[in-house]
Amino acid sequence: MTLFTMLLVLIAERLFKLGEHWQLDHRLEVLFRRIRHFSMFHTLGMTTLAMLATFLVLRALYGLFYNVPLLVVWILLGLLCIGAGKVRLHYHAYLKAAARDDAHARGAMASELTMIHGVPPDCDEREFLRELQNALLWINFRFYLAPLFWFIVGGTWGPVTLVGYAFLRAWQSWLARYMTPPQRHQSGIDAILHVLDWIPVRLVGVVYALIGHGEKALPAWFASLYDRHTSQYQVLTRLAQYSLAREPHLDRVETPKVAVSMAKKTSFVVVVVVALLTIYGTLV
Repeated sequence: MTLFTMLLVLIAERLFKLGEHWQLDHRLEVLFRRIRHFSMFHTLGMTTLAMLATFLVLRALYGLFYNVPLLVVWILLGLLCIGAGKVRLHYHAYLKAAARDDAHARGAMASELTMIHGVPPDCDEREFLRELQNALLWINFRFYLAPLFWFIVGGTWGPVTLVGYAFLRAWQSWLARYMTPPQRHQSGIDAILHVLDWIPVRLVGVVYALIGHGEKALPAWFASLYDRHTSQYQVLTRLAQYSLAREPHLDRVETPKVAVSMAKKTSFVVVVVVALLTIYGTLV
């Protein structure tokens, strides 16, 4: 059921998920606004409760009416947790602003896209476009590839692990947008996601190395297997940039498009791998 649900979710996400309505991140903002104390214990507690609630719903529906309601809930949860409808709108708005040379609108959309990790101050145009590429690659990882990984790893209870990861992602995004850096640090969210992202970042990184120009990417990937301290963002984007080394970094429109194109290829490879594993009975 994992493959079937994943394909339906990805199709539905591409067809009509173009805003915040079907985004778990948006739905959780009502809860996040009520929080006044920040700690790793609090973050883990909220995530555990979200996963427990999901588990209880799935358990209650298991075996009911030939599992049709269960399948519907799987699809709904997948649609809420996988995909970046509003961020995709920001990306297209950036391309339009860059095409008509609207510096203000372009800067505003670039700030939205690079919100989590930001852009180094006083960087030149080439560095700015490279950081924009990195942000787009990370968005694809955060909203598509990592959620798919936890959905697949969860097996029969894939929606439970998926909701847990999506909850943490939403919490990090909300803290980055509305709270101060010390409050975000107190929440422990970056440390938690650093651990959870370790394996999926390496899996995605090897795909980047293989589908891009991997002369430097593959050695860097092997080195990353022993690296426990570098942020997962830096590991992933460094591998991606090695694969994008021969691509132009000077065109305001084409440069981000190249990154998105590689991200789409990576997502396609992941779907194919999951399909093959399902066919051979490794996944259910």
